Amino acid sequence: MNLVLAQALDTGNTAWMLISTALVVFMVPGLALFYGGMVRSKHVGNMLMMNMASIAIVPILWVLFTYSLGNEGEGSIIGGFSAIGLDGIEGVNDAGVPNLLMVAFFMTFAAITPALISGAVADRMKFSAWVAFLTLWSIIVYTPVTYWVYSGWHLNLGPEALDFAGGTAIHINAGVAALVMALILGKRRGLGSDDMSPHNLSLLLIGTGILWLGWFGFNAGSAGAADGAAAQALINTFVAGSAAMVGWVGIEWMKEGKATILGTASGLIAGLVAITPAAGFVGTLSSVVFGLVAGVVCFFAIRLKDRLGYDDSLDVVGIHGVGGIVGGLLLGLFAQESVGGHDGLFFGEPGLLLSQIIAMASVIAFSAVGTFIIAKLLDMTIGLRVSEEEEYQGLDVSIHGERVYAPEVDSSDVIDLTKEAAEASEEVTS
Repeated sequence: MNLVLAQALDTGNTAWMLISTALVVFMVPGLALFYGGMVRSKHVGNMLMMNMASIAIVPILWVLFTYSLGNEGEGSIIGGFSAIGLDGIEGVNDAGVPNLLMVAFFMTFAAITPALISGAVADRMKFSAWVAFLTLWSIIVYTPVTYWVYSGWHLNLGPEALDFAGGTAIHINAGVAALVMALILGKRRGLGSDDMSPHNLSLLLIGTGILWLGWFGFNAGSAGAADGAAAQALINTFVAGSAAMVGWVGIEWMKEGKATILGTASGLIAGLVAITPAAGFVGTLSSVVFGLVAGVVCFFAIRLKDRLGYDDSLDVVGIHGVGGIVGGLLLGLFAQESVGGHDGLFFGEPGLLLSQIIAMASVIAFSAVGTFIIAKLLDMTIGLRVSEEEEYQGLDVSIHGERVYAPEVDSSDVIDLTKEAAEASEEVTS
């Protein structure tokens, strides 16, 4: 991720990176709609606000100092302060893309990562605590992890661990944090007795479509240029998403006798998560395997939460955490030098799989500990969870003082009002 100065601007590569950056920005409101459709109607506005808070706060941190700490310097643990306030970011890189544009592209990744965690804490976390959490988590957890992953950190135990577009730095990192937060917050009130089903599947599917569109910029844009690697990443993203829908819905149909909209959307996201670390390193046929495996494994993963006793409201752990691990492991098997310059176990290099495991295990441990400390600190100071009354009333009204939907009108009230209007009309006539 370090930016290297070069001389000539390449307008084609620059245009592609401008488009990719915009596509990833679009993913944040897309995620808000995806999550918003999955929660109950009385909490949907809060979910939209939690996601938009991420894209409001994290870019400011990125410009001020987290970009510098996460990408500049040669330290073993964290970067340096040479680019505070983006000082000295100028010129173009070896692909002819302005260095400032690449900073903006990486900034979109930093913004969407903590937003993913919001799905695990839906319906019960204070908005003030969420704002503090995403700020601290972005600085303390995301920034060093992104530095480790993209600076080539691998303990010198084998080939360099790979992560084309953020499977480890983003999805595993956020998935682990989501699990920790769900455990600390506890379960939603009414879970197991109240109806917790998605309130608007149309909204959910619109958000899913926006995420898929943005993911082409997310993965293909990570090539850094409009070239063959971008084309490979794009088709892999397309195929893995499609295959994961087939895998998820297929097993859902077999196990439960129904193919659902929620399962289709969840399967798609699982496939996109799994292919993210490998998008530019594996062949197209391999991406079919990534999608099918992710669809099936993530289907079963989200069903474990009831047995394990934690309430991951919108399945962030089972889709992003588990999907990211699936992708990282499969990358260690299917990476192909003729595609992305690296071979995995199936193509003669077993060391890559070990490197993937070490990198993922390191991020899992660091993210878990870092998230736990932040959450406990906030819980002891400002508190993490809303009151029982606020939760039952709905966070839209109790926290934000507004409604996304007009309140429902009881049909008996309508009948009574109609009768009163008719009686009043008769009195006027008489």
